[in-house]
Amino acid sequence: MKNTIGNVLKLTVFGESHGEAIGCVLDGLPSGMVINEDYIVSVMQKRQGLSAVSTGRREADHVSILSGVYHGKTEGTPLALLIRNSDVRSADYSSIEDLVRPGHADYTAEIRYEGYQDKRGGGHFSGRLTAALTAAGAILMHALEEEGILIGTHIQRLHGITDRSFGEDLACDMELLKEREFPVLDDEQAERMIAEIKDAKEKGDSVGGILETAVTGLPAGLGEPMFGSVESRISEALFSIGAVKGVTFGIGTAFADLYGSEANDPFAYRDGKIITLSNHNGGVNGGITNGMPVCFQTVIKPTPSISLPQKTVNLKTKENTVMEIRGRHDPAVIHRAAVVVNAMTAFVLADLLSEAYGRSWLRVLRERDNDDR
Repeated sequence: MKNTIGNVLKLTVFGESHGEAIGCVLDGLPSGMVINEDYIVSVMQKRQGLSAVSTGRREADHVSILSGVYHGKTEGTPLALLIRNSDVRSADYSSIEDLVRPGHADYTAEIRYEGYQDKRGGGHFSGRLTAALTAAGAILMHALEEEGILIGTHIQRLHGITDRSFGEDLACDMELLKEREFPVLDDEQAERMIAEIKDAKEKGDSVGGILETAVTGLPAGLGEPMFGSVESRISEALFSIGAVKGVTFGIGTAFADLYGSEANDPFAYRDGKIITLSNHNGGVNGGITNGMPVCFQTVIKPTPSISLPQKTVNLKTKENTVMEIRGRHDPAVIHRAAVVVNAMTAFVLADLLSEAYGRSWLRVLRERDNDDR
């Protein structure tokens, strides 16, 4: 099982949904990075989501730093994070242990691990492990923000309801999202989305949607063509989030309906810098950042755990059957997934910066900023 991602920075995740704890090891960080534990707490709270439209499982998600930090700063050694599971109800799964839940990894896990996997709550395949991804990402989100690199994600669409797109003042929109418990830019559309999620919950069903992410403050020149492109690196990380089913950059599928003359982004000088007059390509050309905001969309599928009857099979008796999933489940995970997308994006960007400027990329960037002044 491959549980490690990254090149200069490496992130390894461990744990199961109903095990004693989940966590991760973040290796390759430079020494001297400030670890703001209050910032980590604020990011973890965003992953918990609104109680009215989220799972009844309420984990404290307290992040314990086991190693790699001394007097509030990184040592440059492996940084280990632990999050204990405290609100589990494994009995909810005992009656369906041999049934394959549609939309879940139950069948593929059974084939891949020959029945030795922890089946409770999805085990290692559970969305619960995104808490570890979020904790690690929070450390890097804070570091990037200190260098003026901002990441913001909102729900662009949920079950046919559409939020407004990011405006020209991206920094303002990102600050707005920081304050939002439900990550939507338009208050009226947020109310409609919440009502739609509640309606799905009452029906015993679930809904999905599309997230839109923007990153500002990145220098031009990050990434590689082809196999190490910014798009492929970010996509690989986002697909580690189980609910993700698609990632597009810039205007994404809208490219299919345009002429080249409409799709291209013209270049210009402005205030002594090269910019593009539009950003259809999402801040990336040839797999490399061009200095414009990096923009992409992430498709989040409806939560597979629903209480409606579904056809399935019993692996033990080898019979067809019908199941209804009980217990505590999200009628939508998209609002909770937004901060996870931010976290994994932060990891990839920090890794790319480390490749470009060396392991001590924070200090290098500060020196570059001082030279520019």
